[in-house]
Amino acid sequence: MSKEAIGIFDSGIGGLTIASGIARALPRESIIYFGDTAHLPYGNKSAQSIQSYALAISDFLIAKSCKIIVIACNSASAVATEILVDKFEGQVPVVNVIEPLVDEVSKKDFDKIGVIASQATVRSDIYAKTLTQKNPNLEVVSLATGLLAPMVEEGFLNGSISQTVINQYLSYPDFADIQALLLACTHYPLVRNEIEGYFEAKVHVLDAIQAVAKKVSTLLQEIGLEAAGNHRPKYQFFVSDYTQNFKKITRLFYGEQVELELAHWKNDCVLKSH
Repeated sequence: MSKEAIGIFDSGIGGLTIASGIARALPRESIIYFGDTAHLPYGNKSAQSIQSYALAISDFLIAKSCKIIVIACNSASAVATEILVDKFEGQVPVVNVIEPLVDEVSKKDFDKIGVIASQATVRSDIYAKTLTQKNPNLEVVSLATGLLAPMVEEGFLNGSISQTVINQYLSYPDFADIQALLLACTHYPLVRNEIEGYFEAKVHVLDAIQAVAKKVSTLLQEIGLEAAGNHRPKYQFFVSDYTQNFKKITRLFYGEQVELELAHWKNDCVLKSH
């Protein structure tokens, strides 16, 4: 199975930030990416809906012989990790984007941090719970920033519209004295420069990309499934609904012609269309 792919999924293009980070850190590994563009964003969906999507997509990726599943979505990581781990125990390991970032942040000497995320992630309170378990003295302030992921999906990056929305969110009074801001949505690194610009380098802006890539690398080594040195990686991209912007952003990450394969939903299962 060492030659098989790493399976990665998100509601849309945000998880490409994680996929790209894994590709850079593990250049011999093949990747199969699934963007559930038919149901994006996950952040305003119920926990039950997100769990259903996550289970169906994971079944799809395992049917493609993926050797590990990466939940490249904070909303799905918050509400579906336990279900996926239980279902696929002994079959494939499951990595989410929350635990690696929390582990990295907990090593740093912060007194107060802010978290921006989807409604589903903030509603779960997962970051505040897990971070304060590791450091009871840490103050965590979370804010649902529901417009950011759809804005990114629509291609509004590095412009007046995106900066106006970001400025409105980050002016949240409780963020006034934070030392760090966690980008708790995988879409948000795509507007990281604008977020850092707002804080004028006075606040540490942190995301999960490197932490997740490190976690995946360590796990593959532990279970003996890292790709061999002569393995030529292959990247495949599936979407549940075709969007031109998804293809555009994918090309930005991978710098080559990218072909999207369309999959569709039927009876709660993901099926590849012919």
